[in-house]
Amino acid sequence: MITTKQKQNIIKKAQVHSTDTGSPEAQVAILSKRIDELATHLKTNNKDNHSRRGLLQMVADRRTHLGYLKRKSKDRYDALVKKIGLK
Repeated sequence: MITTKQKQNIIKKAQVHSTDTGSPEAQVAILSKRIDELATHLKTNNKDNHSRRGLLQMVADRRTHLGYLKRKSKDRYDALVKKIGLK
């Protein structure tokens, strides 16, 4: 679980403008952090199928946001992927 301060820091790093909280870049950055934390949780608790389902939903959601961003602006997509380090 990410705290409010952590979430604010993640948004600050990925935001497009000063009041941005809901852009695809910010959402992908938040989802990536949550996915990383949940993946480490599942390494120690491998029978936690409810969390595994949530992880798969978050991965699908992140993939959807990335697809949207790639269609709308390839430059923003490339910058985000480089900044977060997804590929």
